[in-house]
Amino acid sequence: MTNDFAADVLICGAGAAGLTLGIELARRGISFRLIEKMIQPFPGSRGKGIQPRTQEIFEDIGILDKVVAAGGIYPPLHEYQDDGTYVEKNPIENVDPAPAEPYHIPLMIPQFLTERIMRERLREFGRQVEFGFQLCSFEQNQDGVVARIAGPDGEKAIRTRYLIGADGGRSFVRGALDINFPGKTLGARAVVADVALTGLSRDAWHQFNQGDMERMVHVCPLAGTDLFQIQAPIPLEGEFDLSADGLGRMISERTGRDDVQVHSVTWVSAYMMNARLADRYRVGRVFLVGDAAHIHPPTGGQGLNTSVQDAYNLGWKLAAVLDGAPDRLLDSYEDERRPVAEAVLGLSSRLLDAQKRGEMRRGREVHQLDIGYTGSLLSGEISARSGSLRAGDRAPDAPFKGAAGQPARLFQLFQGPHWTLLVHGPRPEGLTPRPGLRIHSVGPRGDIVDQWGHIRGAYEMEPGECVLIRPDGYVGATFCANHAAKLEIYLDRVGLSSIEEAV
Repeated sequence: MTNDFAADVLICGAGAAGLTLGIELARRGISFRLIEKMIQPFPGSRGKGIQPRTQEIFEDIGILDKVVAAGGIYPPLHEYQDDGTYVEKNPIENVDPAPAEPYHIPLMIPQFLTERIMRERLREFGRQVEFGFQLCSFEQNQDGVVARIAGPDGEKAIRTRYLIGADGGRSFVRGALDINFPGKTLGARAVVADVALTGLSRDAWHQFNQGDMERMVHVCPLAGTDLFQIQAPIPLEGEFDLSADGLGRMISERTGRDDVQVHSVTWVSAYMMNARLADRYRVGRVFLVGDAAHIHPPTGGQGLNTSVQDAYNLGWKLAAVLDGAPDRLLDSYEDERRPVAEAVLGLSSRLLDAQKRGEMRRGREVHQLDIGYTGSLLSGEISARSGSLRAGDRAPDAPFKGAAGQPARLFQLFQGPHWTLLVHGPRPEGLTPRPGLRIHSVGPRGDIVDQWGHIRGAYEMEPGECVLIRPDGYVGATFCANHAAKLEIYLDRVGLSSIEEAV
């Protein structure tokens, strides 16, 4: 084998996390291979809820409109009583969108459709998933990773600079690194199935025996398909009939109805609910993302969303280091994302307990809009400011008018792999443009006109104040124009050194 690198990054696992990371690297021109041991795409609906923060990410990577078109919103909930009547409820707390937070309603789309759209986006960059390839072993040193991969043509060794384990809750990569995966089994076993059935309408999410962990069953129409998703607790021990006949009998026995008929099953899984968190996310040149690093009960719809956001956080940092930024930038991945997973595990477990009591309701806490990294080493308060927005906070959206009169939004300026610097007033002297950084001046003589005051309301910038936005939509640094020289130190740390002009 030669010493040439087959790719800068090898991603093992083509679920939502691996696909997000692939898109992030592809749009930055980073070479990678994305392998998946299954011979065809995952066929199930499992992670069907897309939270508002993930919708913002999907807008950035260019797939949100397709996701919305392919899916839909959650229907009202029909909670059935013992006499066959039902109470209609809205299980999701709906809040009107605001200029700073344009998305407030969780979307429903089966995971297999989300991942199909992500694969299509990847192909737009000329890249694709390699199905039927399995990681067998790997070794690393200070220069890279040697991985042995088994595929249709046998086993081969390749060299790569970084290896990413996006290979799920039973991660081979995590096991090979001997990383502990502590947590607990939550005393609940459940079945989830995608089925064709008749006897229930498609305009409601049907719930029977809510709070009874022996008789509860949920039947929800899957937006974008003709299928329904069945979710139900099942006994902790023993075999359970997962066929169409078996699922049909379960529904009949638990509801007392014989008019609901299950005709076919397209995907089904029986699983124990667990809450686990890896002790480490990084060992040298190997990283864990998504379910390989954390697994959650499905309550609250947090798993897929947290996985996508892991990859979104890691992607730009990998690209920056491969482009010359200091390696320590990669340490911020675990520092920022592991506490988020720990908090999400607690939230999902609390919601599971509420569901057992028949009291679960999803509010803002599941939207993931309040996730931030204010304690991160990448969050720089270079100079004091009066506003409440701090480095590490999610960067708000805001509508405005361009100097030419066209309406636009901040999220449109942020969209892409670059950093964005918002300056209230003229650009600070000595702060020069450079690759990967776009500078915009807010004000009557700037290229951004805060026509409706939404930028002022969200960012609370005084004249001369500046806010630096990271590629993943979080505030990297805040400072005053007269401290621009200190910003250069920060920019060097993240790989945005200035380029001297030729004379």
